[in-house]
Amino acid sequence: MAKMAKRKALVCGAGGFIGGHLAVRLLAEGYDVTSVDIKQHEFRDIQFGETFIRGDLRDPRFVKDVVSKGYDEVYQLAALMGGMGFINGDNDADIQHDSCMINLNVLDAIASQAFKPLVFYSSSACIYPERNQLDPNNPVCTEDSAYPAAPDSEYGWEKLFSERLYLSYRKNKGVDCRIARFHNIFGPLGTYEGGREKAPAAVCRKVAAANDPGTIEIWGDGEQTRSFLYIDECVEGVRRLMQSDYSLPLNIGSDEMVTINQLAEMVIDISGKKDIKIKHVPGPQGVRGRCSDNRLIELVLGWRPRMKLRDGLVTTYDWIRGLVW
Repeated sequence: MAKMAKRKALVCGAGGFIGGHLAVRLLAEGYDVTSVDIKQHEFRDIQFGETFIRGDLRDPRFVKDVVSKGYDEVYQLAALMGGMGFINGDNDADIQHDSCMINLNVLDAIASQAFKPLVFYSSSACIYPERNQLDPNNPVCTEDSAYPAAPDSEYGWEKLFSERLYLSYRKNKGVDCRIARFHNIFGPLGTYEGGREKAPAAVCRKVAAANDPGTIEIWGDGEQTRSFLYIDECVEGVRRLMQSDYSLPLNIGSDEMVTINQLAEMVIDISGKKDIKIKHVPGPQGVRGRCSDNRLIELVLGWRPRMKLRDGLVTTYDWIRGLVW
């Protein structure tokens, strides 16, 4: 009996946090994986058997050449992004320009082929209207609440536009796609310093570096709420979505909502340090409340993330502590 050929996957943005974890998961599932990014992953070696291609996805000629190699699935996670310290307004033009160009290049390259792979696009919970996220205790983030559109950041507007771009190419050019709205993904092997880190990594770094007794700084009053999803659950959700026939945007996030103060207190407790105080300082905060609504994902996939925030923070804190110390 002839041996079945491996399925081939292209991971765009594999030099980043989520893309790197996704590439490892696909390899573990037996895929022939090609990773592409403008840089190699900062925290892992390319040693698991994938092919790594370094290049600029803003260059349409480069993208067309890479995509033409023939894949069953393409995962498009490449974007210019970061935490609130990065998407607070100073980088709006670059965020819009670079991310839109990457998505257009990927879609045009795929649309020009006779055989079109299934495409995954990583959107964001930042697309949801600011008006629905003013009450920290009752944010509204159902998938159908995205319109009328009014994101609080240009990053959110770009992600919402790109969702429509993928859906338009599906409608008019036969590019089948799956779209996930990620809610604050965290875990080991992610950026934890330098200005692009997100809240869990930043808090873990601050606590790990703090003296005992000591203080850590939190932007704003710390009463803004969020939910945070551990990376393994994120990748599981992506794989389940790609194996489904659901083609509209879908939340992938935790519905365990905490304040940023509660997040910090949880990390301090995990650290074992006895006397770390929280000092509130001015800084970008984003919307007052955001939490994944998981009713639709459970309905269409028969699954929802269930890992407790603390369990993911234990692993993340231990990893960051090992780098800070």
